Amino acid sequence: MSRSLSLNMRSASRRDLPPPQKTIERFEKMVEGGSYYEAQQMFKSTSARYITCQRYSEGLDILQSGATVQLKHGQVTCGAELAVLFVDTLVKGQFPYNEQTFDRVRKIYEAFPRINMPHFLGDDYDDDGQKLSEAISAAKVRSEGCSSFLRAALRWSAEFGTSRNGSPDLHVMLGEYIYSESPETDMTKVASHFVRGNDPKKFASMLVNFMGKCYPGEDDTAIARGVLMYLSLGNLRDANLLMDGMKEQLKSADLEFPKTNLIEFIKYLLQTLERDAYTLFRTLRQKYRTSTDRDTVFEELLDEIAAKFYGVRQQNPLEGLFGEMFKV
Repeated sequence: MSRSLSLNMRSASRRDLPPPQKTIERFEKMVEGGSYYEAQQMFKSTSARYITCQRYSEGLDILQSGATVQLKHGQVTCGAELAVLFVDTLVKGQFPYNEQTFDRVRKIYEAFPRINMPHFLGDDYDDDGQKLSEAISAAKVRSEGCSSFLRAALRWSAEFGTSRNGSPDLHVMLGEYIYSESPETDMTKVASHFVRGNDPKKFASMLVNFMGKCYPGEDDTAIARGVLMYLSLGNLRDANLLMDGMKEQLKSADLEFPKTNLIEFIKYLLQTLERDAYTLFRTLRQKYRTSTDRDTVFEELLDEIAAKFYGVRQQNPLEGLFGEMFKV
């Protein structure tokens, strides 16, 4: 087959594909009628035809519709798969990260079901092991599905946006969803997304909420971890905003900020980093080492803080846990 004939056939095929709206409406009715798997296959195969013909915008319309309607009907596995394909199409079509494309990702994100899992399970679950098992399984499916979608979106935003770490808004979304939906909340992972986000006030609200649910002694560790992560990125401003936001919200709720040696260290550290005082920084680390030894990652974060603020870099600052936590 000659190259010109092949191009003519592709052009004809591009013209033969109809506007997708009626097709979308038909597939949505299939979902509403309970034919979830059949509709899933139709959304996938039909969008692939448009994408093959490089009609990416129409392929995106089909995939966004499919993801949203499946998620709204509680079909998380089907919806998450279509959501990831939506992001793959953004990459194939080389769509830039901007307000319009972010809004489309946000609408899919908002369609993911939210049925909060309690961090501590109450009496309602004690007599029904099956109910507990089902709740945990459903929470894992929701968390893993949404996380896969948002991680893909972060990679796309890093490639086609202005932030090499991915969109700050998407990081906040992912941190928020992991916190609210994961049956076993990994606060290190949650914090690693919030500190690359743009909403320290929301991060403060989440930590205040966590203080009311966590075991004794976990609250100051979570606060210190968030502050140190901000500082390891050289972000003194948001580290201070996080602390100020927590103080303000706790005061409004007539609650007290934790009073521990670790929190005392964090307060002194924030003051020290306002000036050129590396000797004082070293003295603080030595004096409060017993407190900072409570979390294995704190020493690595403090090494990176020394590099960012005082130019003192350790031999391998990004090895170990610190490097892992900041991977998209």
